[in-house]
Amino acid sequence: MKLTMIDKVAMVTGGSSGIGKATAIEFAKQGAKVIVAARREAKGRETVEEIEALGGQGKFVKADVTQAFEIERLVQQTLEAYGRLDYACNNAGFGKSIPLLERTESEWDAEIEVNLKAVWLCMKYQIPTMQQTGGGSILNMASMGGGVIGVPELSSYNAAKAGVVGLTRSASLEFAQKNIRINSISPGLISTEILSNVAEETLNAMVASIPMKRAGEAAEIARAVVWLCSKNASYITGQNLVIDGGFTIQ
Repeated sequence: MKLTMIDKVAMVTGGSSGIGKATAIEFAKQGAKVIVAARREAKGRETVEEIEALGGQGKFVKADVTQAFEIERLVQQTLEAYGRLDYACNNAGFGKSIPLLERTESEWDAEIEVNLKAVWLCMKYQIPTMQQTGGGSILNMASMGGGVIGVPELSSYNAAKAGVVGLTRSASLEFAQKNIRINSISPGLISTEILSNVAEETLNAMVASIPMKRAGEAAEIARAVVWLCSKNASYITGQNLVIDGGFTIQ
């Protein structure tokens, strides 16, 4: 389905790899100008190069989304480059497998900051900017782990992603009458560079537990992100879309 996003501007955090990179490229395919935000400059610029190779427009902005002043600068550079902000995918995040009783306070705080606090900070600056041009749409990246189910040894990641779903619902109610739609997606097992660190035996067991018997592709999540942000999803807000190959319906 072709979505008309010509003359629109999208921002994607964590846009240097995986789901974020695929989402930035998908926005560009649909005609949007794209701000790619990430901490890894070389990888982020590669995303922009791929966008430009497709005939799209993109700009990389190095940003640490846990820092309010850097998000404020990110939004300001978006306005300087393209004059508006219509869509945002708050995707930056990470998680480490550490037993609950062995997890340190600093490890807990780091994952809560990136996976939850940063989503709130991004919306704090994105929403007023969207309101300047009549509204917009935000997609916050949650996870099957935390957003829907629990996963052992991912306590802070699960807590943060559950928080993303709750934050999305609360924010969506505040702005439902102000032409700002806010949704989240909870992906299941997705083929990204993170899976390259998983032992083959473990990965095979994970895939075997999925009814569709395969991991998802980053592009499959990206297409859902862009659709939820588009006018084709104009009556959807406050929802958490689970994309997991049927895992959580068993």
